[in-house]
Amino acid sequence: MKPVPQPIRPALDAIDGATMLAQVERWATINSGTTNLAGLAAMAGELSDAFAQLPGEVRLVDPAPITAIAADGREVEVQNGRHLVVSVRPEAQRRFIFTGHMDTVFPADHPFQELAWLDDDVLNGPGTADMKGGIAVMLEALRVLETFAPWQHCGYDVMINADEETGSLSSAPLIEELARGKFAALTYEPAATPEGTLAHARGGSGNYALTVTGRSAHAGRNPHDGRNAIVAAATLAVALKELQRDDISVNPARIEGGAANNVVPDHAVLRFNIRPKEPAAADYFTTAMNAVIGEVKQRHEVDVHVHGGISRPPKPVDRKAQKLFDLVRECGASLGQAIDWKSTGGVCDGNNIAATGVPVVDTMGVRGGKIHSPDEFMIAPSLAERAALSALVLSRLAEGEDL
Repeated sequence: MKPVPQPIRPALDAIDGATMLAQVERWATINSGTTNLAGLAAMAGELSDAFAQLPGEVRLVDPAPITAIAADGREVEVQNGRHLVVSVRPEAQRRFIFTGHMDTVFPADHPFQELAWLDDDVLNGPGTADMKGGIAVMLEALRVLETFAPWQHCGYDVMINADEETGSLSSAPLIEELARGKFAALTYEPAATPEGTLAHARGGSGNYALTVTGRSAHAGRNPHDGRNAIVAAATLAVALKELQRDDISVNPARIEGGAANNVVPDHAVLRFNIRPKEPAAADYFTTAMNAVIGEVKQRHEVDVHVHGGISRPPKPVDRKAQKLFDLVRECGASLGQAIDWKSTGGVCDGNNIAATGVPVVDTMGVRGGKIHSPDEFMIAPSLAERAALSALVLSRLAEGEDL
């Protein structure tokens, strides 16, 4: 175990856990569900003020236009909040990207709106772990690093998006733009377990909506003239599920549409999710799905429109990424923190970053648990703990550690 180097000690000693906790408590009282545009605007304002203490440019970037398929099959525009970007020393040769998200899964009318202390160290509240606590960790680590001389030769971009919980569709182009050419990346999703375990390799994720258009007819007088969109959609759901194999899961989730009981339905929408473990599995599915659609169109004499695709590519861990994981573990040991990792089927913006070839560790946020539920909690002492971990890792990279 290497001791903490003396030059970085003053920065680590300056970590302010009390201020971090106060930030999280304030931010968690702002409902910023992905669809709550007013709440996201308020949160973006809070974050703009907080990140203004860093020596870079703070700006809010408009979301890229995206669409979704409504229950009636229409393609409609989806509104998203603006994304926060902070750029510091863009001229530096060694540059990093740090990402987080300001949105939560709790809409404006969700009953989970209050904070409660479960014991002296555990705070229950919306977004405390996922990931307003993580944003506080990121900001504090960068704040104290700005007092560390070698860090002054490094540059970085911070990106905090407003749509991560719905797949980062309106921020994906921004993530790709900011990530390209960076030396390394850290993302501040909560640790994979309350003990602080990191997420290692991740599978990918894709969401689809298949709009099926048939032909209506009277169910009693002339049913043979109809082309039943619900039956075709159900056939698609079963056939797509049968494409599942060890390296990819397929989850048909919902069929919408239909008509009165005495009408052959001419419209249906099938929604489903896939989870490929490797890029080859995603390629296999695309080819097989298109074949299934072709067969169903011919057999049922319907039209099928495909919307969606892979939004999170699979995230394998290559040699450089593994060296970054090893560095995090080594720094954790220096701080008395036992760091382990495990592969997971979950996805996040780390998937998008890894797809650009940049090594990333994407669970550098707080320790906590039960995210996406009213039982979500954050372990408050982990705010300072994980800020110290990030600061030490980045100090090593600033001093020339290679990956």
